Amino acid sequence: MHQYFTSQAVLLSSTTHFAAAPVTADIESNCNILQQQKQKPSCDQADWGLSFGKFIHPTESNATHGMSDSELFWRASMVPFKNGYPFKRTPKVAFMFLTRGPLPMLPLWERFFRGHDKYYSIYVHALPGYKLMVSQDSPFYERQIPSQKVGWGTVEMADAEKRLLANALLDFSNERFVLLSESCIPVYNFPNVYKYLTDSAYSFVESYDDPSRYGRGRYSRRMRPEIMLFQWRKGSQWFEVQRKVAVYIVSETKYLSLFRKYCKPACYPDEHYIPTYLNIFHGSLNSNRSVTWVDWSMGGPHPATFGPENITEGFIQSIRNNGTLCLYNDGQRSMCNLFARKFAPEALEPLLNLSATSLAFDCPRDQVEEVGT
Repeated sequence: MHQYFTSQAVLLSSTTHFAAAPVTADIESNCNILQQQKQKPSCDQADWGLSFGKFIHPTESNATHGMSDSELFWRASMVPFKNGYPFKRTPKVAFMFLTRGPLPMLPLWERFFRGHDKYYSIYVHALPGYKLMVSQDSPFYERQIPSQKVGWGTVEMADAEKRLLANALLDFSNERFVLLSESCIPVYNFPNVYKYLTDSAYSFVESYDDPSRYGRGRYSRRMRPEIMLFQWRKGSQWFEVQRKVAVYIVSETKYLSLFRKYCKPACYPDEHYIPTYLNIFHGSLNSNRSVTWVDWSMGGPHPATFGPENITEGFIQSIRNNGTLCLYNDGQRSMCNLFARKFAPEALEPLLNLSATSLAFDCPRDQVEEVGT
């Protein structure tokens, strides 16, 4: 672990010389044998790089590490068999931003997160070589993870999603994981989003059977018998999952390899891989819907983009409650969408103007609306 996180592990090599210890040497003497000549901490002080705090929160202050993807996915797949935690655990929501570069809505998100530091963590996957420039007091400071090239519509998108999940899983306090783009905004304040997600018994991954050429028409028979046509699903890329489901996704390799081989444009892995995988194996943990609102009414390969002229209190309210009900746990609720996209960079200023009124970002954490009202 020393090569990935900035711990002070003692390295033993073939050149290390050990003094012969008498059979009757006590524990303190045996401990001293393993100490370097210049550094001689007591047995109680030496942790050999296995600091418990670093183990449960390895990237809390900085999301950078030196692991390869295979090493990262292996590390993130570790699940303790023992129930409970040997530390006071406050469940956090991991906000994972998948972006090409800049985050034009960053000032809005900074207001959204303000005052709630104990309840969230942030991870940003940008194109290699891009550096997110923010001040040291920003919640986005040093939250970029090691990234790889991502091509739109390719399996690299699924790789990036798994990379974000794996990095977030390194922190044992992260319980919910939401994937967002640079054009996403929150349509409720942080307390309401946190309560909605942490109180849910299910993940929010849109997964449905689309009989058209844009759904079943993208299926390849070469995926049989592992994936049959009746198991094929489609859904929004922008998901939210619980920790258990995140571990399942990061640990899975067999089905992603099928998508890597056989899901080529006009088959898009980001719309089919996770919805199909969860449908086959973990459907009982999924609500089969997304909590991110988009407008596809214009048609075409991309949803509608909203500019400053669209930003009104009425528009935000229409996203929050469009007259439909959705399943939440085992009941029906009118509160269905927590986030929305796509918003043009020019929409930032009017959105900031609404942040203290209709969006209520200044609401203290204990003033949370009743879920579903």
